Amino acid sequence: MHWLLLAILTALCLALYNFFIKLAAGHISAAAGAVILQLVAASLGGLWLVWLRLKGQPLELHSTGVGLAMLAGAGVGLAEILTFVVFSRGIPSSVGTPVIVGGSVLLTAVLGLVVLREALSWSQVLGLVSIVVGIALLARGH
Repeated sequence: MHWLLLAILTALCLALYNFFIKLAAGHISAAAGAVILQLVAASLGGLWLVWLRLKGQPLELHSTGVGLAMLAGAGVGLAEILTFVVFSRGIPSSVGTPVIVGGSVLLTAVLGLVVLREALSWSQVLGLVSIVVGIALLARGH
């Protein structure tokens, strides 16, 4: 499958993730919602690992990769809890999700520039500036 189709499918999954957190936020505590969400996600990951193992695919484990995956897990766990908290405060999905996701994209780009020493073209810089303007406009009324 082409990477762009996979990226669009990933975006759909993330959209459903944010949408369902918004719907759940008024009906469950942030901590319980985040734990249930993470248990379901871990179960799906576990099923994928079993399926790959049954197919005979080798599963590489290196300490660096494991440590970085654990840090990513901590980041997503905290992001899930905080997303529940944001939406439980009545912020509309149409405002909260773009601010969270856009802010994530912006901060990831900054980390790539500063830590990984990646480069950006002028059109990519303009895209990041557009995200900043969009976040400012969305957050302005709330």
